[in-house]
Amino acid sequence: MKTLFELLAALASGLFTGGALFIHFVEHPARMELGPALGVPSFAAMYKRASKMQPLLAFFSFFGGVAAWFAGANGWWLIGGIIMGSLFPYTMVMMLPLNKELTASGLDENSPRAAELLDRWGNFHKYRAIAGLVAFVIFLLLLRFA
Repeated sequence: MKTLFELLAALASGLFTGGALFIHFVEHPARMELGPALGVPSFAAMYKRASKMQPLLAFFSFFGGVAAWFAGANGWWLIGGIIMGSLFPYTMVMMLPLNKELTASGLDENSPRAAELLDRWGNFHKYRAIAGLVAFVIFLLLLRFA
């Protein structure tokens, strides 16, 4: 059972990280190049889909890491799981207010405020990608060497 939890943690963190890195390096820069008039509607369409996928992947990675540790794996599985679990409060506190404002129907998509929100969102999202990558690397190293 331990191995199953380890594989779940690694797979989910890898999928989460792949998505987060794609958003950070490809999708969000392209959105910023379009400007806020097109970037805000693009964000809203992306957010509707990503808000269903990314939390599930983060949860499965968190659960897998913690469950592997409970099943007898070393403490690094717990650390990787906690890193992935930390994305929940970070997202709720730092990003959810931006998400709500960016998807609000009253936001003027041509306003400087819309451009500022998109820029801030990209800066905050960078830390989600970094955290996911750190957890994924930990899990990969553990699968290889532990």
